[in-house]
Formats: sequence, C-alpha cells, structure tokens
Amino acid sequence: MDIGEPEQQSDLQIEEPPRRTWQGSVKRKWLLLLGIALGMWFLVELVTLPFGPIVQLEKENPRETAFMIEQAEEAHKSGRRFRVVQKWVPLSQVPKDVVNAVIVAEDGLFWSHSGFDWFEFKESMERNLTEGRAVRGASTITQQLVKNLYLSPSKNPLRKMREWVLTWWMEQNLTKSRILEIYLNVIEWGRGIYGIGAAAQWYFGKPVNELTREEGIRLAAVIPNPTRRGANDESNYMQRRMAIILKRMAARGMVKDSIDAMMKDSVEQMMEDSVEQMMEDSINVIPIDSLDGMAKDSLDGL
Repeated sequence: MDIGEPEQQSDLQIEEPPRRTWQGSVKRKWLLLLGIALGMWFLVELVTLPFGPIVQLEKENPRETAFMIEQAEEAHKSGRRFRVVQKWVPLSQVPKDVVNAVIVAEDGLFWSHSGFDWFEFKESMERNLTEGRAVRGASTITQQLVKNLYLSPSKNPLRKMREWVLTWWMEQNLTKSRILEIYLNVIEWGRGIYGIGAAAQWYFGKPVNELTREEGIRLAAVIPNPTRRGANDESNYMQRRMAIILKRMAARGMVKDSIDAMMKDSVEQMMEDSVEQMMEDSINVIPIDSLDGMAKDSLDGL
C-alpha cells in the first residue's frame, strides 16, 4: 500500500451486545424471588412432614389415623354417631392365607418393591391419559398406609408429593413385615370397623388366627370400598372378586392343595361373565389398581 493512499475499511462489523432493558431486569428479579419462595416453601413442607412419628412406628402402634379423624368429622357434621371398633393383633397371628389374599388383591409386588410399583405407575398413567380421567391407580400398600395415617384424601399434586416423600421414608425406616402389620390393623373394614382383628369378630365371630382361606379372601375383596361391600356379601360382584383373588394366589403358588368347592364355584361364576360386564358392574367398587389384571385373570387358566 502506497503512502498517502486511503486505508480500506474492513467489511467485518462487531455487533454490540443487546442492551439490557428495565423490563428484563424486573423479570429476572421476579423469577429469582419465585425460586427462593418455592425453595423456602419446600423446606417448610419437609420440616412439617411426620418423619419422627414414622420412625417411632417401629416400636409404637398408631393410636388414630388421619382417616379416622376425617371420618369422625364427617359423622359430626351429618349428626351421626361415630365409634371406632379396633383390636390390634400382631402379624404373627394372621394366617398366611389371609396375608397372601390381601397382598395379591392390593399390591402383588409388595415384598420386592421399595415402596413404588413403577410398572403399575406407568400403566396407570397411560390408561388415565387414554381415558381422559382417573380410572386406574397404582398405590402400593405402603402408599396406602401413608395416606391412611397422615394425609387427606385430596388428589392434588402437593398431597401426592408428600405421599411420595413419606412412602420413601417409611420404606427406609420400617421393615416390610411391620408396614404390613400396621396396614392390616388400621385400614377400614366397615363403617367404624378398623383393623383385621375387629373385622374378624364383626363378620365371622372369631379371632384372627382362626380365619379360613375363604374368609381371608372375603376380607381382602372388600378393602377398596368397605362401607359399600361387606365381607359377608353374597353378590355376584363378591363371587367374581373372590375368584380373581384366588386365581392370583394359585398362579403364585400360594394355593397348593386341591381346588375346593369355593374355588370351583367362584371360577365357574367368573368365567360365565364377560370381561366387559365385570368392568361395568365394578365401577367405583373394584380397586382401580386391579383392573389391569382383570382381563388376564379371566382368560388365563389355573
């Protein structure tokens, strides 16, 4: 380049960074404040959750449950008398057939999962999204116990988050046997009838350790809606529900003797009904956790 020749300007231009506007600064501040508020709220929730009482359940039996309190309040509002009939019994006194019936009816993977049945959860989500409404759930026995002891029946996300946290905590601090023992002693088996000890006396007039397989299956069959169905119910629904539970027990090797009259009659009755009719008759009665296996149970052989 000759001296005195004008210098050529470069075609490259450096872009200036965008200027921050006051609206952007305000938005970022609000997002930061919202994040702080949510974090503080979450910490408060954690502090107020009953972690201590759950640990104490290892050696202490619960005196009353959130469900009992709610039932008492509802009875008071409607002017009804409310009473609690409950007799605590150790798990060792509950016959094995009765324990097995409850497990296959409510939570088939209870002994192996860590509080959550993720397969059932996935299936439940897919079914509910397809139907556009809550038609099936996936609560395990541990989740049911947490709700029964400490939470409201609300289905809002906040309540569900508490349930998950407490379910995880309960599984970390209590043995499976202890969880099942508490569950069997606090769930409702009729209006004001809580626990399998009171249920055995109320329906069959005998102590728990004398319950037969059929009686245990009857008790398991009414857990989803004990105020609408009694264990001594002789309806078609009860026969079908009992047959489903008994077939599941047989499929898992829990029924090793020959098929008794109860099983034969129940299976024959169930096979006469179509799967569609069972679903229709069982709306709001059969536990939503069990609907997934109904078609398979009705078609599979023993």
